[in-house]
Amino acid sequence: MKKYSREDQMAMATWGADCAERVLPLFEEAYPGDDRPRKAIEACRTWVRTGVFRMAEIRGASLGAHAAARDAKENDAACFAARAAGQAVATAHVPQHAYGAAYYALKAIAAADPAGAAAKAAAEWEWQAGRLSVGLREEIMGRIVVLERGGGVSVKLRKGEGF
Repeated sequence: MKKYSREDQMAMATWGADCAERVLPLFEEAYPGDDRPRKAIEACRTWVRTGVFRMAEIRGASLGAHAAARDAKENDAACFAARAAGQAVATAHVPQHAYGAAYYALKAIAAADPAGAAAKAAAEWEWQAGRLSVGLREEIMGRIVVLERGGGVSVKLRKGEGF
């Protein structure tokens, strides 16, 4: 597994939270009374701002967002948006979870509008890439792939060597 500096990890967490926050409305519109994904993003931003790591808080926020995703399983876009939030906060523990935040955000975008999925996922991928430092962009975005398939979109995360 690749080692990241503390600065890279915090930058990745901020980026992951940004990716998750962009799709959070897909969850909140469908489940307005459930704030678990929002709390996960807030916990992520608190960790970045303060540098204080409390495993119970990080883990609880991540598990809460993933539980919200399971509860939203009948709505793919909402489910993926909640997963993006859970992955973002988990970046405080393992930097590679930032990849998951971006990956699930792309899946949420594609699920929200299947007819326009290709264009919207491509635009979101570009937005995500543009928010990463040059030093992280090639490595991270080279592993997150959006493919057009039979009129639809497939989002893949290449794990492989160094992941």
